[in-house]
Amino acid sequence: MEKWFKLGEKLRSLINPSTFPVAVKFLKEEAQIPDKAKRPLRDLKVKMAPCQGSAMARRYGWTVAFTREDVGCGIAAHTYGWDRVTDERGAIQFLTQMNYVVDEKAASEVMSGFLRLEMGQGLVVVYSPLEWTKIEPDVILIYVNPAQLMRLIHGATYHSGKPVEGNFSGRASSCTEGVLGAFLHNAPKVVVPGNGDRVWATCQDHEMIMAIPASLLPEVVDGLEKTHQKGIRYPIPTYMRYRPEIAFTIPLSDVFKLEEVNKLGKK
Repeated sequence: MEKWFKLGEKLRSLINPSTFPVAVKFLKEEAQIPDKAKRPLRDLKVKMAPCQGSAMARRYGWTVAFTREDVGCGIAAHTYGWDRVTDERGAIQFLTQMNYVVDEKAASEVMSGFLRLEMGQGLVVVYSPLEWTKIEPDVILIYVNPAQLMRLIHGATYHSGKPVEGNFSGRASSCTEGVLGAFLHNAPKVVVPGNGDRVWATCQDHEMIMAIPASLLPEVVDGLEKTHQKGIRYPIPTYMRYRPEIAFTIPLSDVFKLEEVNKLGKK
């Protein structure tokens, strides 16, 4: 795990996120869950949304494992394959009645736009802080402000030159547009946190997310390091080598002379 610990330390040094980057792992059976990992239903006595697991990993430093019985989010249950919607009429009615969309046609587009993971109902998803992760990650989630996100994009585009892409619906964001998008497309994704991320998973107004396939994280960090060397870094080194202008009509040398100040006061 030393490789991941070091990459987490480099991310902290280069972009200094306010919470821990999160390592996300897909497992095929419960026997693979790390020792001492928290289980929402067993240990916290509630079913939860997977984005809450990510929040506990990034804010508390916990390792949290979700199985089918732990999940309390209908969208994540559908997109992750724990409880796939087979008859979309109920979901379409929900979307229209809650005014998420204007009509059934738009609701159908929402449903068809969701990415889907095909690993069966026995899937286990584990969230762990990258800097002392208990699992070999498949995806890394990093919660950042817009300036830090800019730097991550610099790192992600350094080697390929290709822009980072994202799908923005305001729904199923960190779990589906982020984790599943990065995993299934094997590409970094920029994510606008959704309403669920904000209401239930403590995501703040200033936060954005980048989801990175774990296999690409070394490349992203290398890009961050290389661009950092030339002065493109965080905190942003703003330009300050200039003489400030003062909105007075008298010479700067006379600004604090009493008679000149009195003249200004009479104007």
